[in-house]
Amino acid sequence: MLRKLLAAFTILLFVVSCADEIDPNQRKVFRISQKDVAKIQLRHLDAVNALRTASGLNPVELSSQLTAAAKTHAIDISRQNRPWHFGSDGSNPLERVARTGYAGQMVSENISETFENDQETLQAWMRDPVTRAGIMHPNARYLGFSWNQEPVGKIWWVQLFGS
Repeated sequence: MLRKLLAAFTILLFVVSCADEIDPNQRKVFRISQKDVAKIQLRHLDAVNALRTASGLNPVELSSQLTAAAKTHAIDISRQNRPWHFGSDGSNPLERVARTGYAGQMVSENISETFENDQETLQAWMRDPVTRAGIMHPNARYLGFSWNQEPVGKIWWVQLFGS
């Protein structure tokens, strides 16, 4: 099983990312254009499923409703300028998912504030026991994944899993 997990991480390292650029402070900035949205979401789905199947778990499918909830929250936490699980209206992840009409149960929500791309963010989530547990939750069947990028390049990532 460890070999499968290592193989999955190797896949993550070789995934081709979108164009990077250097900002005036020499920070590597991952820029996302509108044409990259579907590519990034599918790449993220493939990477999550490689990790899940390497551990003997079922793959997940993209959910437009969970993705809508993720997008709404990414915009909101960007405007609040703090990565946390509560909306500016006091909503929690369960409430935001329910607002989209999602019929399943929300399993987990992972968030990140970073300049890193989606694959680097997924790797960071996998290193943390709490966010890793959400990604590897055995009841997860669906994935919502979105982000909001500020003009300076900072990205607010939100990943949701549902049953």
